[in-house]
Amino acid sequence: MSVATRRVSTRGVVFIHSAPAALCPHIAWALEKATGSRVVIDWTAQPAAPGHMRGEWSWIGEQGTGAHLASTLRGWQGLRYEVTEDPSAGCDGSRWSHTPSLGIHHATTSASGDAVVNEERLKEILMLAQGSTDAIEEMLEEVLGTEWDAELEPFRYAGDGAPVRWLHKVG
Repeated sequence: MSVATRRVSTRGVVFIHSAPAALCPHIAWALEKATGSRVVIDWTAQPAAPGHMRGEWSWIGEQGTGAHLASTLRGWQGLRYEVTEDPSAGCDGSRWSHTPSLGIHHATTSASGDAVVNEERLKEILMLAQGSTDAIEEMLEEVLGTEWDAELEPFRYAGDGAPVRWLHKVG
């Protein structure tokens, strides 16, 4: 196989922070269809939203799988989720966060999981802000996904006996 056609593998996690119970089997089926592999999610009650469930699923696939999975779940009624894709050869990591009220947000991530803002984006923010520190702060919060983090944080905490995996943990 030539370098041009070599496929690079990566991994990531789909975190379903809150889903109406009736959607749970449909979520697994949609992820199966998107990846072509069996998906088993251990669902537990979501204490932050009665009647909702939470679960996570680790995946391995080609670069771009995270974007495909995030798009597969985008727009589902009442669904809060995050999809991560680890950095791999020649490719940065990514995190997609979704809430019903805010929609989807994408951030490039470092090896430690921190959101990364590239040089050109920072230059654009400075140019658009025209010296206004309030505008700079507002645009940086948008790029970093501050509103998404604020809305998802109560749902990130695990219920009784469920595993806890912190997205911002440096390891």
